[in-house]
Amino acid sequence: MKSTLSIGDAAARFSLPTHVLRHWEDVGLLHPDRDGGERRRYGDDDLVRIGVIVRSKSAGMSLEQIGVLLDEQAPERHRVLEEHLAELDRRMADMERSRRMTEHALRCRSHDITTCPRFRAIMDEVVAGTGRWREAETPVESEPDSTDRGARRQDAASAR
Repeated sequence: MKSTLSIGDAAARFSLPTHVLRHWEDVGLLHPDRDGGERRRYGDDDLVRIGVIVRSKSAGMSLEQIGVLLDEQAPERHRVLEEHLAELDRRMADMERSRRMTEHALRCRSHDITTCPRFRAIMDEVVAGTGRWREAETPVESEPDSTDRGARRQDAASAR
């Protein structure tokens, strides 16, 4: 016999509050069996569906999109999935631009990144709406600010 879980145990398995499972049932994503006392009982198939919902939500899908994903009769399933893939590609490109910006800030000699001429030129384009974070393998070293020059003098003096 297959084991079943109460709503509390099923929710705890996925670190969810029980009201979330009730909501997903209300919107038609879950259909747990009921026991003699009309209490929800979540079987293995229900747990798989919960896992799919949790993973899909963390990937940015809406409950409506997830409903289409879980509906074997949904004619628009491929369209919804293709649109989601395009959105994931866009988000991944944004993350890559953020990563390059962070790497530039990490390697830039300016202590205040907003004073870096290269960073400012790129951000001016972004602020103006005319550019995106450009590809950059290695940041161009900016002119050191007065703080950088003072720190280098101190480093040189302590090295003597």
